[in-house]
Amino acid sequence: MTDPAEGDRQRFIDEAPKDGQTHAADADRSPFVRDRARVLHSAAFRRLAAKTQVHTAGGGGDGFLRTRLTHSLEVAQIAREMGASLGCDPDVVDTAGLAHDLGHPPFGHNGEDALDEAAQACGGFEGNAQTLRVLTRLEAKILGPSGESVGLNLTRACLDASCKYPWPRRVGRRKFGAYADDMPVFVWLRAQSPAAEPSAAESSAAESSAEGPSAEGRRCLEAQVMDWADDVAYSVHDVEDGVITGHVRLGLLLRDADERAALCKDVAEAYSAESADVLNGALAGLLADPALAAVADFDGSSGSLVSLKHVASLLIGRFAAAALAATRSQYGRDPLRRYDADLVVPPAARAQCALLKGIALRYVMRRPGSEERYAREREVLRELVAALVARAPDALDRVFAPLSESAADDAARLRVVIDQVASLTDSAALTWHQRLTVPASLPPSSSIKGVVA
Repeated sequence: MTDPAEGDRQRFIDEAPKDGQTHAADADRSPFVRDRARVLHSAAFRRLAAKTQVHTAGGGGDGFLRTRLTHSLEVAQIAREMGASLGCDPDVVDTAGLAHDLGHPPFGHNGEDALDEAAQACGGFEGNAQTLRVLTRLEAKILGPSGESVGLNLTRACLDASCKYPWPRRVGRRKFGAYADDMPVFVWLRAQSPAAEPSAAESSAAESSAEGPSAEGRRCLEAQVMDWADDVAYSVHDVEDGVITGHVRLGLLLRDADERAALCKDVAEAYSAESADVLNGALAGLLADPALAAVADFDGSSGSLVSLKHVASLLIGRFAAAALAATRSQYGRDPLRRYDADLVVPPAARAQCALLKGIALRYVMRRPGSEERYAREREVLRELVAALVARAPDALDRVFAPLSESAADDAARLRVVIDQVASLTDSAALTWHQRLTVPASLPPSSSIKGVVA
């Protein structure tokens, strides 16, 4: 039987040394250090710099607001420190944090919805399933024995840690982690996972999300750490960015009970299984913190920026520490990794994190004018997919055109088009749309320009 630790280090395709020789420096690098470097140096990772987080990529005046790339770096940092504290290999959780959003398409979750609609004939679209596809197929790094791309060919442990939703697509469930034609590598990476049913801790964590409990597929500890780090990073930082842009005014919540009640209703509907009343109590505790009161009337001055950064650091530290303490309380002080334990997140921390997500939802993502922009973004992607389906393989780039030519049927050809569009940055999607759908005699559409304003 294969040693579990050895199985963690296995790659889907065995690799020879880079130049046919073994160097002393290479011998000192673990397979997981190599995996982290592969993700960090990948084209897919660089493209995250121009993909929307919450605020449109490229917007925000002086351009310092977060993108998918800066968000991924922040998730990796939080996950690495949490994982190391528990006894996980820090490079495994770091790699998962860096990789977790590689499959996100242009325009964030709005683009994800548009591509899912366009991809129904080939099995739908899901950003996390697309991440697995990027890591194991689309990113150019390693070729298999028949000359086919096997992506970055990461180790089993790092692929498993990057898999937020370790199950294939199921009717009635929006989130999933693998498309049908990626099942061979998915089955391989899950070979060391225990029973299909999730643990009690996993079910509890899932029940606090809008997705509900998973019916199959227990996540490894490293994936759970990455997922909580992701929740913590974007809930805190999206609010921080919202305060800086003026869309989020915490003073309004401090002074207006009706507004607090409306926020809690939004959160109960979108992000939490807790009732609005329970969330109202959690919100009261959050707003009672003197650190938040200090940024209630943020004015952009140096002092207010320092206060805001203090709040962000404080909240991230509290959320991370709460999960670490609860996990240690349940599992003891021995090193924990892979399937030794589940991350335990206290309900109070999960509720406050959900409330921060709700603040970004209510005041940033649903701000006046947003729905018109979202509708236009979805239209751009739908029209782009249609144009590429009609003009493939000629209109595809040199990576995807051969895949279209060799595709077995219409569904497989559509999947290649979806892969192409998902790989684009926000600005590239607009450029491709302009080139493929707007007659050359017409001036650039102001409505298209407005998407990135």
